[in-house]
Amino acid sequence: MGGKNKQRTKGNVRPSSSGRAAEVLAREGGLIPGFVGFDTTVTSELSYVPAVHGAEEIDNLVDADFRLVLRKLSKRDNVTRLKAVQDFGAMCQERDAEDVKGVLPYWPRIYCKISMDYDRRIREATQIAFEQLVLKVRRNLAPFLKSLMGHWILSQCDTYTPAASAACRAFQAAFTPPKQPEAISFCKDEILTVLQDILLKETANTLSDPQNVTEEEREAKYVRMLTSSLLGVKRLLSLLPQDDRTALETKLAVLLSSGKFWKCSKHKAPQVRGALFELVCALCELTPALAQAEAARLCPAVLLNIDDADPLVLAPVWEAVLHVVSTIPDCWTHVNAKKGFLPKLWALLKDGGKGLAKALHPNLMPLLSKLPEHITDPKIDFLITFFTSLINGLSSERASSSPSESSVIVSSAVECLRYCIVHNALGDDKQKQIRTMLLSQQLLPLLETAIQSPYLQSGPLFLLVTEMLVSWEKRAGLQSTFESDDNSDAFKELVSEFWEGLALLLVRYVDSEEKDPRALEGTATLLQVMRCPEKRDRKHAPKKKSVRICFSSSEDNKTVEGEDSEGCVKTEPAHVTEKAFESLQTQYFEDVVCQLAQLCLVHVIEKNSERHLVFLSRLLQSFHTPRVFTTLVELDKNEAEDHDRAMNLINMKNPAMHFLLERVVVWLDAKIQKDTEPLVEMVFSSVKCCSQQETTRILNHITMMNLPWGTTLQLIQRACSDSETLTSCNEWLKGSVLGETLLGLMEELCKVQPSPSSSSSTDGHSWTLISLVLSQHHNNVPLIGEVYMEKILERLHSTLSETKSLSDAGNMEPLISFVCDVASTFFSSVRDCLLLESAEELLLTVFKLTAQDQTRTQLPDSLVAKLQKVCVAGVQSLVQYSKLEIREDGFFHSAALWVKDQLLTVNLDNKSLQVLITAIQSLADAIVLVSPDAPLLIQIFNLLTPSENEWTKIRQALPPQWVKSPLLARRLRAVCEKPSVDLWKFRVLTRLPAHLCFCALLGKVAKMFKQSGQEHNPSLLNLQHTAAELLYALQWCKEVEYNPAMVAAYHSLLVDYELSEGLNRMIPRKKMLQTLYARSIEEGGLWSLALGNYIQTQDITTKQSATLKTLYNTAECLFPLSGAKLNTLQAVCQYMTVEDQDTLVALATAGIISWEENTTSDVSGCMAVLLSCLEAQTPIEDDVVLNVLDILMQWRNSKEDWFLFHSEFSQVTSEELNVTVEMMRFISWVVSHLPSVLKGSQWDFILCSMLSWLEAASDNVSHLWNPWVQLFVCENAALIVKLDQFFTSPPPDILEELPKELTNEWSDFFVQGLYSLLLPLPTKITDAFPEPDDAVFPLQVLQSIGVALTYVPLKQLTDNSLPARFIADQKTNLPENLQTLLNTLCPLLLFKARPLQITVYCLLDKIMPKLPECDGEGDNSKADEDKDEQSLSPPASLMAILSACEDLCENILTGVQVGEFAVVQPLSVEYSCILGYLLAWKLLLNFFRSAPSHLRAHYAQFLKQSSSLNKLLRHLFKLMPETPVVPGGSGAETKEAKTFFTESISLAVDKSHSAEWELPHLACCVYYSTLQDLPAMVRLWWNSQEKRVSAAVEKFTIKHVSPVLSAQEISSVHSSTQMFDNMTVKARSAAREVIATYSVDDICIELVIQLPQNYPLGSITVESGKRVGVSVQQWRNWMLQLSTYLTHQNGSIMEGLALWKNNVDKRFEGIEDCMICFSVIHGSNYSLPKKACRTCKKKFHSACLYKWFTSSNKSTCPLCRETFF
Repeated sequence: MGGKNKQRTKGNVRPSSSGRAAEVLAREGGLIPGFVGFDTTVTSELSYVPAVHGAEEIDNLVDADFRLVLRKLSKRDNVTRLKAVQDFGAMCQERDAEDVKGVLPYWPRIYCKISMDYDRRIREATQIAFEQLVLKVRRNLAPFLKSLMGHWILSQCDTYTPAASAACRAFQAAFTPPKQPEAISFCKDEILTVLQDILLKETANTLSDPQNVTEEEREAKYVRMLTSSLLGVKRLLSLLPQDDRTALETKLAVLLSSGKFWKCSKHKAPQVRGALFELVCALCELTPALAQAEAARLCPAVLLNIDDADPLVLAPVWEAVLHVVSTIPDCWTHVNAKKGFLPKLWALLKDGGKGLAKALHPNLMPLLSKLPEHITDPKIDFLITFFTSLINGLSSERASSSPSESSVIVSSAVECLRYCIVHNALGDDKQKQIRTMLLSQQLLPLLETAIQSPYLQSGPLFLLVTEMLVSWEKRAGLQSTFESDDNSDAFKELVSEFWEGLALLLVRYVDSEEKDPRALEGTATLLQVMRCPEKRDRKHAPKKKSVRICFSSSEDNKTVEGEDSEGCVKTEPAHVTEKAFESLQTQYFEDVVCQLAQLCLVHVIEKNSERHLVFLSRLLQSFHTPRVFTTLVELDKNEAEDHDRAMNLINMKNPAMHFLLERVVVWLDAKIQKDTEPLVEMVFSSVKCCSQQETTRILNHITMMNLPWGTTLQLIQRACSDSETLTSCNEWLKGSVLGETLLGLMEELCKVQPSPSSSSSTDGHSWTLISLVLSQHHNNVPLIGEVYMEKILERLHSTLSETKSLSDAGNMEPLISFVCDVASTFFSSVRDCLLLESAEELLLTVFKLTAQDQTRTQLPDSLVAKLQKVCVAGVQSLVQYSKLEIREDGFFHSAALWVKDQLLTVNLDNKSLQVLITAIQSLADAIVLVSPDAPLLIQIFNLLTPSENEWTKIRQALPPQWVKSPLLARRLRAVCEKPSVDLWKFRVLTRLPAHLCFCALLGKVAKMFKQSGQEHNPSLLNLQHTAAELLYALQWCKEVEYNPAMVAAYHSLLVDYELSEGLNRMIPRKKMLQTLYARSIEEGGLWSLALGNYIQTQDITTKQSATLKTLYNTAECLFPLSGAKLNTLQAVCQYMTVEDQDTLVALATAGIISWEENTTSDVSGCMAVLLSCLEAQTPIEDDVVLNVLDILMQWRNSKEDWFLFHSEFSQVTSEELNVTVEMMRFISWVVSHLPSVLKGSQWDFILCSMLSWLEAASDNVSHLWNPWVQLFVCENAALIVKLDQFFTSPPPDILEELPKELTNEWSDFFVQGLYSLLLPLPTKITDAFPEPDDAVFPLQVLQSIGVALTYVPLKQLTDNSLPARFIADQKTNLPENLQTLLNTLCPLLLFKARPLQITVYCLLDKIMPKLPECDGEGDNSKADEDKDEQSLSPPASLMAILSACEDLCENILTGVQVGEFAVVQPLSVEYSCILGYLLAWKLLLNFFRSAPSHLRAHYAQFLKQSSSLNKLLRHLFKLMPETPVVPGGSGAETKEAKTFFTESISLAVDKSHSAEWELPHLACCVYYSTLQDLPAMVRLWWNSQEKRVSAAVEKFTIKHVSPVLSAQEISSVHSSTQMFDNMTVKARSAAREVIATYSVDDICIELVIQLPQNYPLGSITVESGKRVGVSVQQWRNWMLQLSTYLTHQNGSIMEGLALWKNNVDKRFEGIEDCMICFSVIHGSNYSLPKKACRTCKKKFHSACLYKWFTSSNKSTCPLCRETFF
């Protein structure tokens, strides 16, 4: 039918090939075939919708989608069928009713098949789908009902419960409850036919196809169908009306008469047997006549199978037994009861029901009531056997291991006993004998067993026996509320015998020392249950699932009304009211108790028996009656030795009081019992018979007996156990005796023990006692007196306060832990506890301990955690019951003042501050949790905030080193009165400044106002000032550059607290601006910097420009100038309006012009204001600037001391230096912006001043510790840079306007003088300040000088005038001045100052191309020719630095593997070392690149011998990142991404912001240059590495370097200007090929050079192109030569081609090849063959001969083998 693998289209109605064949057959034969696979006979095959076109009128009834789904239902695959059924159900739900109706004709046979499927999932899905079908078609299902109903009933009895439930739901959806019997009645014959066929006709092989289904599946389906059929018959009978049941009896008789039917009772499958017995129950109940007719088969099948112990069978078979004995009167005639029934019953009972007591035993009493006399005769023997077997079942393994099983057996036994006794209550001797036997031989032995068995004691036995005794007493007339019945004498006698027997039994166990100790406990339990049955937990009483039994009022006649498995046994005791359980109202009970009590007392007195004491305690707990105490006292009277003591005892009216004082108190004092709980219980049992005064007196007496604290704890706990006892003991609890005792205990506990081992074992009880009396309240009233509670809290407070001293005295952890537990319990459980002053002091002490670092408190983490919980509990309690106001001297007030004092006076580090903030945070969280509107928190915040004077004081205490950074960055003008070296040395901080601590704490608390929406609360008076102080602190951290480490850690803490931007979001910008401006105008300094930073970060200029104007109103307001006003003006000048800036220029110019009338400070300020306006690009006329410059020239004549030309800076003030600095800045601005208007004299003034200032700076290097001297040098260097930039490349239009000789004067005179002073400065500075990590090290000066030195001309470097510096034994060909320059500068490459390292690199990089010239040809002696390969060292100074760096880098990177990325901390010592190493290599590669080819070979040989390159490459692969993408680029590694190999590195002296990526980028650049300039050596190194390293290197190179380098090589061929005679070179970039064509006369040679993918690691391949006029051998030689040159020479492809061309040219000139290397020109030293053999006259290269002689160990000619002379 088409291809098997083709995709079937959903809804495809095109007939298949067989369908078309059927259509042709129909046309030709004139017949329309029926449904495919479907005929009129009944088969097991599915029928489905026809697929032929011959029956269109039928086919059109079924929707195409339905047709497809129904076809899938015939598939064998379970998953396919399941999916099809689910789809069918969904379609029935979604489609129209008409579409669904079209399926109905085909649904019955499909349903009958799949509803019995092997897969239970399919059966369940079928019923669910059927429900959807029913809901859709409704009454249209009626015509098909009879064909469906049989299997529908079967499905409702499916053994798979979900499938059965789904079928029932479908049935209920189709028929309402009243209609269901009618529907069943309509189809009853068809249903019964289906069921009978399965029960009588079908087998496992007929229900399933043996060829397609396994035997196991066939058998499983048959068992399931058999079970469902039996249950189906039961369901059919239960649903049918009585008339229809009668009509079916004929057909049912046929079923019941079948032997196959009754064989099901012996079927091997338990579910089949169980189903049969359920059907039997239904037959007996619904069709009793039919059951009677089949009694001969039915009775044996049921009564002889009672021992079927399968859980699925036992319950239905016993239900069937009860139905049979009730329904069929002559049932016992069909079985031999004594041989077939009773033995099985006895065995079953002895085995405890074989673990199924819940199903079996509730049926025993109904069975007992139905047994006829001929079976039970002789009755006494029958009952003995019955009860013996029943009680023995308790000893079975299953019953003893299952409390529920044993409870059911016990309940059944007592129930049967009670029934038998009630029905044998007549006065004749026979029944009396039965009663006596049941009592003495069954009930009392059962109780004896239970007394010794703990699992029976916990069961319902004692309660059931008590209920039975109450019933007997009622019948005997012994209960006052009930009248006696006719058999009262018998029951009186029965009660008497019971108590007599029980008394003997109990006395025997109590009086014996050898009996099981558990017997006493069992005896006590029995008596307690009998005394108070209503207190017994009745959950052990089993739910009785059995037939309904109804007793008559006299319990004489018991009739069975009907049986129902869901019913319960309803007996009179089950309905006895709670009043009946008040007590057993017989004298016998109390007599037994008194007898046992006396016996116990004797044992305790004579033998000190602990178990008898416990028993007596339990006895008195339930029987604290005057008679019992009187009995005990009488024993004392009998034992009294003298008459006086006897008289005292007689005179004591209260026997309980007498027993307590004479016995219990003595026992407590004598400590005869380790566990005093029984004695304590005796005390309170006796107290119940005493008055309140007697109770108080006795308990006070016991309290003063110095008993263990555990006993006192037990007394108090017992007193609080119930309200009645608490009331009677109230005077004792609040009295002074107990209070003083507890205070003494508290003092004892708070003494620290010297070691943990010496602490008392009773400490646990002691602390529990303290915790109890503090936390236990009744009606919100303290348990003990309030005075004593206050004193206990005060002692706890003092103990915690002395924590530090206690920790020195001994082990205090247990003590503090106990105190925490007590305090936590007290705070969390006692309402209004913190209204006590002592409680608040205790809470304050706890808070202090949590708010201090553990290094101070020396508390472990566990104790700190406990203290934190205590503090939170206390704060929440305090807030909850306070008036939300902070009382003076209260907890919150004291805590806030203490925290404030800590911040002001205590040395706090970051950890201590964090602990303190965490404590405040916890306190605030606890407050907000209880009071979300946070009024308390606002008050605490105001208390924590310092006053204005305090803020000023702690601001001034901040270290002043912050000035240096903004001063040198031109962001601040400042002065210093008396600067000294010590002032500017930033000492290591041992504590955080108080200002920083306050800002962090208050900022963290203020954040909580934002969370609760309280930031605008008018009560927050100090929030705005706090926000300003926080900005001040942040600005201070920024200016000190987060150094030292403590400041960096502090800033990280602010970041964690989200305070790194201050509290800007909580304060309106306008208010914050006003605050900062006011502070800046008043104080300047950091406030001005903070103001400028705030304006910039908050983008004030664009959003609130008008607000800035309102701050300063007019520019005139800022004059006259002061330091603060100048700082403020500098912060806001650039944001001012143009008009205001013009006003400032006018005011400043006026001040400069009238310099004679102003002080130096005023002149300096005016210059600063003018410069600020100029830098803000304020429009200004050139004449004004020139006038100011002329005034400066006047100062040169009249105020030369202002210029400091020849001054000793140690005597110069910062104010004087500021004047000079402002002049330098002004001149720099003029040179940059107005060079064209300057005249010759002005230029002379500028240049001469610059040179003089530089000379002064050179003379005062030792004073560079002073920031103002550093500023002087930096500004001078900046001026030099401006002049260098101008004269190096002046604009052409300006050049014409300059004075004629100015340029020549600059280059001839000033440059020489300038750099003769500037070049030695770095060395002078490093000599004067050798420690780069010193706080006074002038790093900014080195940076400024370095920028100026980068402009030094090459001539000034080569002709330098540095002091001569030479090193002994240093081999060099360099001139002295160059050698001095290298020896001076190279060591500075390793100095730990990045600006200096970059400066030195820039200087040396300029001279590197000149150095190879000094090595000449490198062939100085003839002796060198005889060597293998000559080597020549690069500059010795540079190699010395490399050698030193190699070892340092090896130590730094020793733990890093090749291929891993080593992260180096920027600007650290390691960073400087690696930076110097890489810079030295970059210089060396530049030197190598600049050398000619023949010298490069010598240098390469030297590097090879020294292994320097090998070390470099290993280091590089530890420094290069795995993904070398430039930060800030595309962020992804793509072809267009910028990498460290595509972007050149910018090594600027004044740029260190990208130091994090500088080393990786530099390492990548060095690796790229190494591959470019030394490819052969890198290739050699790569080939020598182990596999892991070489693979990592190749992978990295292919991915990141080779594409860039290959493209660069191809591009260099394209752009090369090198011309060759007779040779042309072309490149193909796409194919990475270079094509060289060499032609001479008629000879034409074409070579193709192919670059490998891993270029240059892989070898370059040389392929053959055109070859004309050259022999094959010569051609191969030349290809080999070119390949060798390209592989082994360190250079580019163009250089290799040039070498090869020279070799070929020499060949054509007639020079023969060297017969060793077959080349004219040597591959490494480029020499010609010169050494000739005297015999064969052939010439060889000297290096080739040397290698030949050394490798062959011979001195013969390689060609003729003659001795070579």
